[in-house]
Amino acid sequence: MATRSDPDIRPDSRFACVDGTQMHYKRSGTGPPVLLLHGSASSLYGVEAVAQRLWGNFDVIRPDLPGFGVTGPRLDRDYRVSTYATTIARFLDAIDVPQCAVAGNSLGGNIAWNLALDAPQHVSALVLINATGYPEKALPAGMALARNPVIGQVLRRVMPRRAVERSLRQAVGDPTVIDDAAIDRAHRLWNRPGNPAAFVDFVTTDQPDRSVDIPNITVPTLVLRSAGMDGQHYAQDIAGSIETVHPHGGHLLPQEDPAWVADAITGFLQSLAENGRGR
Repeated sequence: MATRSDPDIRPDSRFACVDGTQMHYKRSGTGPPVLLLHGSASSLYGVEAVAQRLWGNFDVIRPDLPGFGVTGPRLDRDYRVSTYATTIARFLDAIDVPQCAVAGNSLGGNIAWNLALDAPQHVSALVLINATGYPEKALPAGMALARNPVIGQVLRRVMPRRAVERSLRQAVGDPTVIDDAAIDRAHRLWNRPGNPAAFVDFVTTDQPDRSVDIPNITVPTLVLRSAGMDGQHYAQDIAGSIETVHPHGGHLLPQEDPAWVADAITGFLQSLAENGRGR
């Protein structure tokens, strides 16, 4: 349980009680609400640079997903994406946001489109940033290691800084965008009490394949994809969706090129508002 003396709790930190967990989040700016969801083994800092560029025009909400960041592990250890989507719907109820645009990177994008399927009343628009959710041929090296029964038991106790650095640098197109400060923060948050075990629980959770349901998404959708990322078919499967491709980014576009991501989101949402298409 986080305390107010916790160094990772800042003056702008907020908490909402959801499913028996104190979800840590930040909220800044004014205007239409936008929810930003980070990826696996990350925290709200994974989308913070995008948030800073959006909050001049939007009410930007970014939580630490259960299992990560200050929020920490779920008591029930249920890390199915569908459970995450239910938790996010309850989180929005808890903070009195009946509907918003939802943008997510990687796991966050997977949660976002599951939310659009399961609780579409909460989602006015959808932005998928290198989102996961289609069956993948291979896991990232760090996740594959965590699935090893022996190594996984070690990683339940601590995640070495070198492993965190390798994971971050392998996930981006240009490794130099990940500086020492970002690595130190990610390492510290990854190793908060309960988080290493939660990561292994998440990686070893059986995730049902829901990709057959993706064509049922009806909310306006923007797909942001790096040119080198394959296995994504959202632009094909979601009717009326728009796809924009980053020429050289890796998996973590919100950290690699936050201005590009923020400009794309802003243009998309403003276009919807001008054309009366947003819910």
